[in-house]
Amino acid sequence: MRILIAAVGRFGGRRGGPECALFEHYAERITPPPALREVEEKRPLPAPRRRRREGELLLTQVPKGAVTVALDERGRSLSSADFARRLAAWRDEGVRDVAFLIGGADGHDKAVTDGAHLVLSLGVMTWPHLMVRGLLAEQIYRAQCINSGHPYHRE
Repeated sequence: MRILIAAVGRFGGRRGGPECALFEHYAERITPPPALREVEEKRPLPAPRRRRREGELLLTQVPKGAVTVALDERGRSLSSADFARRLAAWRDEGVRDVAFLIGGADGHDKAVTDGAHLVLSLGVMTWPHLMVRGLLAEQIYRAQCINSGHPYHRE
């Protein structure tokens, strides 16, 4: 099963900083490694229009037929084990692509969350959007470890 992480914003710079390093640390351990696609609306639009445009840009990155997961603080919280079971179920159902969508500073457009197969929360705290990529990659890696019986995850 292929994994895509589509995110609003860019790591930026040549090295990308610690957020980029965190993402890469876990992404390189995921099999197969996830694709990261970054989108950005550079025009200074009012928040509702920017959110709508960012949603459009994110959705253009999603492969046809993919299961979509929108990360949103108002979404469903899953334990790591439940998240692992969800990914395993999709894999076992023959899902070819899972696309995780990370919105911008103003969150997701309603079209993104309404069309998602799952709206997922990483908790009630607000996280920097660049850091969410690393947190998500770690949870995907952890899920693969849980599903394969690797000792990385301890209950």
